Amino acid sequence: MKIIQLEYFCAVCRYHSITQAAQKLYVTQPAISNAIRELEKEFSINLFTRSKNHMYLTKEGEIFYQKTSRLLDTINQTSSELYDLGRQVTPIRIGIPPLLSTIFFPDMLIAFQQEYPSIPVELYEYGSIRAANLVLEETLDLALVNMNFYEIDKLNSHQLLSDRIVFCVSPEHHLAKEKTISIEMLKEEKLIMYNTDSVLNTTLYSRFEGIGAKPNVIMHASQLYTIQNFIQNNLGGAFLYSSLMKNLPGLIGIPVTPAIRQEIGFVWKKGKYINDSVEKYIAFFQKSPIR
Repeated sequence: MKIIQLEYFCAVCRYHSITQAAQKLYVTQPAISNAIRELEKEFSINLFTRSKNHMYLTKEGEIFYQKTSRLLDTINQTSSELYDLGRQVTPIRIGIPPLLSTIFFPDMLIAFQQEYPSIPVELYEYGSIRAANLVLEETLDLALVNMNFYEIDKLNSHQLLSDRIVFCVSPEHHLAKEKTISIEMLKEEKLIMYNTDSVLNTTLYSRFEGIGAKPNVIMHASQLYTIQNFIQNNLGGAFLYSSLMKNLPGLIGIPVTPAIRQEIGFVWKKGKYINDSVEKYIAFFQKSPIR
């Protein structure tokens, strides 16, 4: 039994597919198939029942998965503790949604590295939902997220701010002079929405469903520069965090009514050993005021 075999096995359990597990782990499908075959041979056990498109755990496989997951958690925690003992500084892995990173980074990162210049930080761009899942999988140590999703209670969290959503348009847009705007007023408008792993999307689609309408989405995007260009050329409007408007001179942000507020903050996994570097970063953002 090798640790890598157990990691491959657990990945297949999570995704119910060797193909998806291989894609997520950036390895070949035969490597994962061989690892599972070797585990089944070593322990004289059938771990999966296989269908055309999915793999399902047998009863014995479920027990094996529970014990394997606990074992890998212990190994990961012990590895972090040993790194601390050896004083090896491992990078802090932080997930950041592209739009939210515009509000908080690079200022927050610069301030942290001025205080702790010896601690490396690695940033990865993901939507809030994907970033939170990667924290649960321990691929990331922390994630900056929109906290308005139903699985937030699975994570430790610290709110940085509560932001109001505005509808952003160009000055030439026919709604530009409105003081406030309702979802009802936007059911025929051309809209730029976020990518599918956005928490805000879920909130917005729910609002449209509430009035029996489907939003007229002309593009899904995640980069502020792309959204800005579309708005400036009067090709449509977008729902944005009001804090972003300072980065969009010349555009107009109209408050949505009833108000849509979204809480933004950091999340990290409950019950996981926190190494010294991550602990310092958590303490840093908990005491840092948001300007």
